[in-house]
Amino acid sequence: MATTRFFNIIGSNGVTVELTAPAIAQINVVKSILLTNVHATADATVTLFIEDQPTSGASNTFNIIHTVAIPADTSLLLHGSDIPKIPNRFGIYITVGSSDTIDVLINI
Repeated sequence: MATTRFFNIIGSNGVTVELTAPAIAQINVVKSILLTNVHATADATVTLFIEDQPTSGASNTFNIIHTVAIPADTSLLLHGSDIPKIPNRFGIYITVGSSDTIDVLINI
């Protein structure tokens, strides 16, 4: 059965937000990720990436999308082959601009 995780990301809350933690076996296949810029007038700058051992200082980081501008009141849907199979030791993380507000829905 599919599960969806919901997040409201506000840029002023921090630089990088963990969406899924490393070593969670059930999330290695992500069916889709929907990123929605909920701001009425400003673009949002989004980087979505996977990373292992984020607190170690010696992590491996791989971008899924990097500094992509999502126009105001617009969504970006990543699905199927857009999303790589994520090894269990990796988590999914997002970074948004300091004044951006993004809703994230991850379908696993």
